[in-house]
Amino acid sequence: MNQIRAFIAIDLPPPIQESVEKQTAALRRTLGGGLVRWVPAHNMHLTLKFIGNVAASHVDFLKQMLVQSADSHTPFDLQVGGIGSFPNSKRPRVIWVGIHAPAELTSLQTNIEKGALRLGYEKEERPFSPHLTLGRVRQNLDAADVQKIRSALESTQIGRIGAARIDAVHLYQSDLRSDGSVYTKLFSAPLNKKEF
Repeated sequence: MNQIRAFIAIDLPPPIQESVEKQTAALRRTLGGGLVRWVPAHNMHLTLKFIGNVAASHVDFLKQMLVQSADSHTPFDLQVGGIGSFPNSKRPRVIWVGIHAPAELTSLQTNIEKGALRLGYEKEERPFSPHLTLGRVRQNLDAADVQKIRSALESTQIGRIGAARIDAVHLYQSDLRSDGSVYTKLFSAPLNKKEF
């Protein structure tokens, strides 16, 4: 059976992606590529739902669900800024830039989660925490390397990077390659520009 690896996300405009890259350049230089696999700026997006493996024949159902979810929400603005790590600074696994968003974003994400559940996809157990992934900490690092990452994060200050108007959600295909993931946009669903 033909399958793809899929996720649903919000795109950020290139100026925001470039600002994130500029404001995190020193951190990237300090830690290098040996400790962290950095996400290229053009790959930065706000994931609303990781779907996982999907039968190619099922993609149309995801598109329909996305259109329904997007149509019940109006465009909104979100703010980008701040830096941190998951699960916490003592055990950093993912380094992120924060997203400060209105309730509309949470409502949209909840709608998409419910729609995916109705289609038979597993519910995400972790609470939704909007962020842009900057990099993933390499596994099996020794305590000194983990401390270096922690210190670098603690000494990095990132304020408000900018705001973005969000007016669509997108279905992506993710292809894992040795030099990183390649994302292909399969479908876009515009948010409803009419006032309710």
